Amino acid sequence: MAFNILVVDDSLTARTFVARTLELAGVPVNQLYQARNGQEALDVLAREWVDLVFADINMPVMNGVEMIRRMRADELLRSVPVIVITTDRSDGRMAELRAAGIQSYLTKPLTPEDLKRAVDQLLPVRG
Repeated sequence: MAFNILVVDDSLTARTFVARTLELAGVPVNQLYQARNGQEALDVLAREWVDLVFADINMPVMNGVEMIRRMRADELLRSVPVIVITTDRSDGRMAELRAAGIQSYLTKPLTPEDLKRAVDQLLPVRG
């Protein structure tokens, strides 16, 4: 089964890196959507079915934490898993992310093995 995945980051380089890492990790991707900030991500989620979201935290317009809070407040989006990719490993940031409702987080630099493990935990292969 291939997944629809949304990558949210204000950096095109970071979005491209996540897309390439998904490929290297062997994650089956049906559609790969991209957004530059949380508001663009919510716009994509309003019109496309997405199985999993990878999100940065620090972005203009709407940051990742606010995007996750809005997803969790929406009946149709609250069950969509979110994996945060961040360099901020502070206890305060991790507590904020858990309170916002993330299921998983990965720290940069990201490896294909780490990414595959996180995806497998949240999206077990069905069939």
